[in-house]
Amino acid sequence: MSSMDLNQQIQLLIDSAPQDGLMPKVVKAIEPALKLLATQLKHSQYYVVQTTDGNWVMTTLRNRTQPTLEKKVVYAFPTFQDIASGPYSFQDPHLIALAIPVTHILFQMMAIEAIDSTVFFETPGDPTSGTEVRRADLQNLIDIQLRQNPSLLDSQSDELPPDIA
Repeated sequence: MSSMDLNQQIQLLIDSAPQDGLMPKVVKAIEPALKLLATQLKHSQYYVVQTTDGNWVMTTLRNRTQPTLEKKVVYAFPTFQDIASGPYSFQDPHLIALAIPVTHILFQMMAIEAIDSTVFFETPGDPTSGTEVRRADLQNLIDIQLRQNPSLLDSQSDELPPDIA
């Protein structure tokens, strides 16, 4: 994946953010964290299953030994064909799959509080192993980035807004 692709993705995030003066600065401020994680993944875009009204489909995973422990994950597939090997039925007319730039998936993870992790399946045709990116890890990376560079957001706000996407 070329860094140019990531730069274009970040610019698209900035351009499509609400032009309220703050949101473009937020995207710019967390850009290094988004790029760091994105470069650890193999693809510049992944397919994410959504409802026809644009909500991402989450899967609840339960711990086999402790059934009360659960987390909500979003699956991100390397190809459209790989979605068929996932847990989704495309007989359901309310589900669609769209290719989404990897940095946009990471950004959305911060906005959708219900998501605990995204599992990025890296190898086309192999639905058994993926790379899990936990929301908490992404939040920690962003927090570190903002602490190291407090001027990135200037004095308008010391915190990220709760609705950052």
